Amino acid sequence: MTSANFDPRDLLAEARLGVLATIKSSGVPQLSPVTPFYDRDADVILVSIAEGRAKTSNLRRDPRAALEVTDASGYNWATAEGTVTLVGPGTDPNGPEVDALVDYYRQAAGEHPDWEEYRTVMVADRRVLLKLSVDRVYGQRLRG
Repeated sequence: MTSANFDPRDLLAEARLGVLATIKSSGVPQLSPVTPFYDRDADVILVSIAEGRAKTSNLRRDPRAALEVTDASGYNWATAEGTVTLVGPGTDPNGPEVDALVDYYRQAAGEHPDWEEYRTVMVADRRVLLKLSVDRVYGQRLRG
């Protein structure tokens, strides 16, 4: 792919590690490494995060966020910006909040070897599904 026809959404779809930027109450960015999954059809980025963490608290106060990903070389990058919706945490391993995390896992990684264990851990860890609705995507292909 040449830089002339580079689509940063392709890089979003391939990436399995990114940096999520949220906004602290002071207005300063807060950055966190995350494992994103880009649902290209819905134009939404999904990430499993934990309740009580800085990024979750920041997003509950201000839902604006950005996610940056790079390829293995580090020279080619893409950034997605948008508004986040948070689902969870759930208190019932079979409830809708945990079902949403199961759907995310299936899309991102396929089938889990023990869904009952996964569901129990999602409740115990107070996991939350972050859904970033992509409003803007930009990036650059510098090499390769």
